[in-house]
Amino acid sequence: MIQLLFFVVFAEAFVAFLLMVKIGPLRELVMNGLDQVKMRKGTVLTIAGTMSVILFSNWVSIVKIQNKGAKIGTMTPMDQVLWRTHLLEASLMGFSLYLGFLIDRMHHHLQKLINLRKNGGSSKKQVEKLEAEKLQLKENEEKAKEEINKMQKEISNLSESLKKLKLESKEKDKKIEVAEAHVASLQKQSADLLLEYDRLLEDNQNLQAQTKNRLFRG
Repeated sequence: MIQLLFFVVFAEAFVAFLLMVKIGPLRELVMNGLDQVKMRKGTVLTIAGTMSVILFSNWVSIVKIQNKGAKIGTMTPMDQVLWRTHLLEASLMGFSLYLGFLIDRMHHHLQKLINLRKNGGSSKKQVEKLEAEKLQLKENEEKAKEEINKMQKEISNLSESLKKLKLESKEKDKKIEVAEAHVASLQKQSADLLLEYDRLLEDNQNLQAQTKNRLFRG
């Protein structure tokens, strides 16, 4: 029993050492082995429970032997051998349980660390992707600003052209008004001349008629 406990303690110490110190692929092998062991959680708990019961039994035996020696005043050689045996077994079992708990916690925290590194790698990729998208957005924003400035310049040029066209249109309207006034004036003058022409024609006809009458009387 003691030899088996020594073997278990040394095996657990070796496993704990491999978990603490990374030696090639040994840590990964130990982690995979512990994953397989934890999948059989019921068996592990049964072994730990059995060892705890045996440990408690050894401590009870140690207390009984000590009480017996206290009553007698001394312990017999047999009691001393039993006391030392139970004490060694209890110490080895306690240390074995402690190492088992330590290995379980180390495995748990290493698993968390591995997951955090994986998540950190994916987070780093996401951050790089976001930075690339940010740069792309910045470039698009600069292009949009350039387009806006270009459109503003075009709008400014069009506004100036529109102002020029309005001024030219006003000047043309004024010219048209002046021309229309001139045409109206010419039309009025033409009408006056026609009236004068008709009056002169009528006077001429009257003179011709008077001349004919005089000739006819003479």
